[in-house]
Amino acid sequence: MESDAIKGRTDLDDRMLILQARGGDMRALEKLVYRYDKKVLSMAVSFVGNMDDAKDVYQEVFIRVFKALPKFEFRSRFSTYLYRIVTNVCLTHRTKQGNSRFVSINENAAEDTGPVRNGVLPVAPDQTDAAAINNELSARISAAVGALSPRQRTVFVLRHHEGFKLREIAGIIECTEGAVKKYLFDATRRLREQLKDIAS
Repeated sequence: MESDAIKGRTDLDDRMLILQARGGDMRALEKLVYRYDKKVLSMAVSFVGNMDDAKDVYQEVFIRVFKALPKFEFRSRFSTYLYRIVTNVCLTHRTKQGNSRFVSINENAAEDTGPVRNGVLPVAPDQTDAAAINNELSARISAAVGALSPRQRTVFVLRHHEGFKLREIAGIIECTEGAVKKYLFDATRRLREQLKDIAS
């Protein structure tokens, strides 16, 4: 995560870009989007579990930012405000989709296909068992994380997948740091209970 000095400079740059964008400067808006687009997409993938849905979330997030920018009052850092929007859009998206998928441990597996013949990827016999075990583990973990409450899921993903500090998470989901610790503790305990047969 950034140092406080870098964050301070980033906040000033964000403020300048926001004010310019409000004045109709589209290049300023593009710079603002470019500054955060990778992080927004990364968060979206962590929450929704696949790139297609993550791209939908990404678009919705920046549409909302564009519409809300004239009303942004600089009461919080722009990044905190933005990540709050990402979190809300992801939770809404998951509710609409009714999707039990959450986070894939093996998200790049489909890309690393190697030599494919007649639409079939040749796999050595010993790799078949390992792949089946990985898929089963991935499905179990995804289901366990997906069964957490929305707040527990959010805190767990922001902390363990995106690397946010507890105070940053508190700002994003608008609660106390103590509440974040409680959500994280409860999420971890529930996951351990549901996955104890894997860990043992």
